[in-house]
Amino acid sequence: MPSRNNSIEGKLPFASARTHFEVLGPDAAATLAMVAGDLALVLDEAGRIVDVTANPREFPDAQQWIGREWLDTVSVESRAKVMEMLANARKGVTQHWRQVNHITNEGEVPLRFVVVRLGESTNAIAIGRDMRDAAALQQRVLQAQQSLERDYLRLRQLEARYRMLFDQSVDPVLIVDAEAFRIREANRAAHQLFQARNGTLQGAKLTALFSRPAREHLIAFLGSTLVSPGVLPIEVQPNNSADAVMLSASGFRERGGQFLLIRLSGAASAAEHASGEVMRVIEAMPDAFVLTDARMLIQAANPAFVELVSAATVDQLRGRPLADFVGRPGIDLDLIDGQLAKHDIARNVSTVVGARDGFDGEPVELSAVKTGDDQTHYGFVIRPIGRRLRDLPVTADAPRSVEQLTDLVGRMSLRDIVRESTDLIERLCIEAALEYTSNNRASAAEILGLSRQSLYSKLHRYGLGNLVDSLDE
Repeated sequence: MPSRNNSIEGKLPFASARTHFEVLGPDAAATLAMVAGDLALVLDEAGRIVDVTANPREFPDAQQWIGREWLDTVSVESRAKVMEMLANARKGVTQHWRQVNHITNEGEVPLRFVVVRLGESTNAIAIGRDMRDAAALQQRVLQAQQSLERDYLRLRQLEARYRMLFDQSVDPVLIVDAEAFRIREANRAAHQLFQARNGTLQGAKLTALFSRPAREHLIAFLGSTLVSPGVLPIEVQPNNSADAVMLSASGFRERGGQFLLIRLSGAASAAEHASGEVMRVIEAMPDAFVLTDARMLIQAANPAFVELVSAATVDQLRGRPLADFVGRPGIDLDLIDGQLAKHDIARNVSTVVGARDGFDGEPVELSAVKTGDDQTHYGFVIRPIGRRLRDLPVTADAPRSVEQLTDLVGRMSLRDIVRESTDLIERLCIEAALEYTSNNRASAAEILGLSRQSLYSKLHRYGLGNLVDSLDE
């Protein structure tokens, strides 16, 4: 902290100080030194501390310095300064304030000292001002300056990266003032599109770069992009080109002004953009999708198909036959291929996935389409239906006629179809017996050759009657 009395500046006239100390005496000189600084050290001719005057709250261990050399109480870096000040005091040279770091129990304390000789005696007094608050403030200023320099360097790096990306972009990009439609910045691709020398588009009118019929529509479009960010690109005609370009824009604010970021692209680029959006949708869709060539070899697949066939990556599937994963061997895909060859489309075909090594596989529903004239490709969308089949009640899923029974061919194995046929015949016979006996369960059991308990069990199994009501008969 600055001293409690700032009347003493950086230099003390030695002769004047000597005269006053001769008049005041040692005690008055020590009091005056405390007024001029925060710490006063009385030194003998050898530089040993013979007395200390200091605030005990600010320097609690100052009294321990009495009897020690002043050089022993300061840091190594400060010893040369102390020796120089003592030598100048003996010679009567005018003193300057010097910073010295004193060693205390709390660590090093920065102090500014000036040494004054006490009259004709051999003693001298060292007046010190506490610089801890100033050092802390200086440290904060230094940290703030370093932080500003780091932020400035980071901004310079960001600006350099932005400039490199902006100039090397293959698409023409313009930054335009939204009020006057004046071009603020344009990259190299924009200069090439409008056949202008580098740097000549800055300050030019944006609307002047396009044909007159397109200008009014362009102004309306730019106004719409300022209030609605989801406006679709429009097609505009540049003055110096016979080919139209697609123009998209988005608004942003900077330093209180409103600007437009305009991107120009050809029709091919717009088609590529749309194709990329379609591929992203296919990648994210929950149903499995797989693309094959004319030989049904897998060319591409989305993550849902990779997970459905329990593969690690799509690279493991690429080039392999689709029949290795979908359909019963030699049955389903041959039928689907014939349907695609005839109609170019197949809808909601019931098949299985993973029917290998004795496993029946997981039931799925498949839709397919054939595309391409010169080079044929097949696209398949596959949806698992095992959970849906499990959730259906047994009676609703069981066939109730011969026509329904024959529909199971291709969906179930022969063993399962035979089991379903047996259940169908049994149910039809029970229904006929009940109708013949006018719903008399006891007579129906007798003509069927079943016990009443067996008939009740089968009635409950096929949902043909209430078991509790049957037991009450």
